[in-house]
Formats: sequence, structure tokens, C-alpha cells
Amino acid sequence: MLANPKRTKDEIVQWIRSYFESNGHGCDAVVGISGGKDSSVVAALCVEALGKERVVGVMMPNGEQPDLDDSKQLIEFLGIRYAYTDISKAVSAVSDQVALNMNVSDQTRINLPPRIRMATLYAISQSLPHGGRVANTCNRSEDYVGYSTKFGDSAGDFSPLANLMVHEVIQIGYELLLPINLISKTPSDGLCGKTDEDNLGFTYAHLDAYIMYGTSGIEEIDKKIASMHDHNLHKLNPMPAYGTTIF
Repeated sequence: MLANPKRTKDEIVQWIRSYFESNGHGCDAVVGISGGKDSSVVAALCVEALGKERVVGVMMPNGEQPDLDDSKQLIEFLGIRYAYTDISKAVSAVSDQVALNMNVSDQTRINLPPRIRMATLYAISQSLPHGGRVANTCNRSEDYVGYSTKFGDSAGDFSPLANLMVHEVIQIGYELLLPINLISKTPSDGLCGKTDEDNLGFTYAHLDAYIMYGTSGIEEIDKKIASMHDHNLHKLNPMPAYGTTIF
């Protein structure tokens, strides 16, 4: 729990400003807008840091998507520019081409849309008149158990929420005065039809408790969290290179 959400919010805003001064002076922040709390908070932080004229929100539905109205709500609330790109044809085209050579696994079908979304964000970023930097919207809780797609939503140029757990992101959302329905929305990837907690097999409250105290209070869940963390470290560690120790 953040002792002083306003101070943390102000520190992140200043951190974003410093990042852009050093790594993207004059360019825009590009944020994939899902309509959930993470992308909403990141977009709002970028608006406060850079001004709404330097933030571009990108909606990337995979065909019909029920939470698209939430994305539109955030964009209108913040008053930012936006781009709309339906990725469904790209997803189908890549999947179909892979299927010519081998069976497409369920995991491939799950991970392909986030990777195409990230490629889309970089295509838009590089096409802006003054260039852009792509925001990573993952939080510490998701990163801890690898609940992200490698080179998909785990990618980006800067990561404002990487050191905030889910309940802390919610605190920042309230501090930013974002619409309550976006902050309290049940988290989901918008792709598989399940909530994030359904996919994980435990709640974010359990996960945050484990990160903070070393236990969720339930032994079976603790074992699952520890296993996921160890199994997914490859998503967080630097790419192994010859001449360095591989752990």
C-alpha cells in the first residue's frame, strides 16, 4: 500500500519527463489503450508529464471487442489524439501462413495478438511527425509471475508501472481522478474471454500479498506463484549472450 499516493504519482510524472528529456526530446508518448486500469493510468501519467498534445492513444481490437467503449471513454476523458487499428486481419494472415507449415498451438494463438499489437504501436510511433516512444503498461504484480507476452505487451521503451503492484496502480488511478469504472474494472486481456484472475488461478490480492509478505496465506497458491515466477524469469532477465553467465 502506498503511504503517499500523491507523492508517488508526482515522482512518476517527473520520471517520465526526465526520460523524454534524455531519450525522446520533443517526441510523443504512444500508449496502447485497452480500457483497463493499467493503460488508463499510464496514459493519464503521460498527459500530466508531457501534456495531452504529446500523448497518442492506440486502440487495437482483434475484431469485435466488448471493452472498446472503455478505451473510447478514456481517450475522450483525457482529450488525447488516437489511432484505431483492427489487428484481426494481420492476426489471421500470420496464423494462416504458420498453419501452412505446422499446427498452430493454442499458446501461439494467445500470444500472437499481443505481439502484433506491439508491432503496431512501434509502426505508429515511428510514423509520427516528431517520432514517439512506446509505453509499457505492465505492473509489478504481472511481471512477477510473467503474466505478459514476451516481445508483446512486455515490450516498450519506458515502464511507469513496473515497480507498482496492482493495488498501488489502483491508488494512483484514484489520485489521477480517472473514471471509477475504468479503475475498478475486472482485469482481462480482452482476447480469450476470461478474466486475468481466471487465467492466473488466484486473485491479485493473493499475488500482491505474496510479493509483500512472502505468502498469500494459502500454501497451494504460494507454490503456484513461486513456480510461475521461476518459470517466467526469462521474460524479465536480459537476453543471454555468449561470454556471460546463464542463470
